[in-house]
Amino acid sequence: MRLPKCIITLIRMFTRRQWRKFLDNPVVEWAMFLVGMLLIVISPILGPIPGPGGLPIFVAGLALVLKSSIWAKRHYARLKKKRLKFRGKSFIVGDWTDWALRRRSARRRKAIRKAREAGGGN
Repeated sequence: MRLPKCIITLIRMFTRRQWRKFLDNPVVEWAMFLVGMLLIVISPILGPIPGPGGLPIFVAGLALVLKSSIWAKRHYARLKKKRLKFRGKSFIVGDWTDWALRRRSARRRKAIRKAREAGGGN
């Protein structure tokens, strides 16, 4: 008598290639875009709710829109490169994003920038 296989071996898992193919489907991309826009629109309505309110919902919607729209990625990259002036100081919006996401590449760029400034800019 043969024992049944483990349930884990019976469930077929997605490979990365299959998952990417699924996400590249135009119907899935449009659905992600629409759900993301819906979350962005709903977030100010949920803002007055006690707790974090609409902020996590806005971030989730923005992530979905950026994942599925080349247009949104292009505009987001332009926004990240902009310099904002606040109390006489100039800030790059992308620096805030890198700080919030704790990116290694941001730390590396900052170290390179400091080395250039210390070395006289050459």
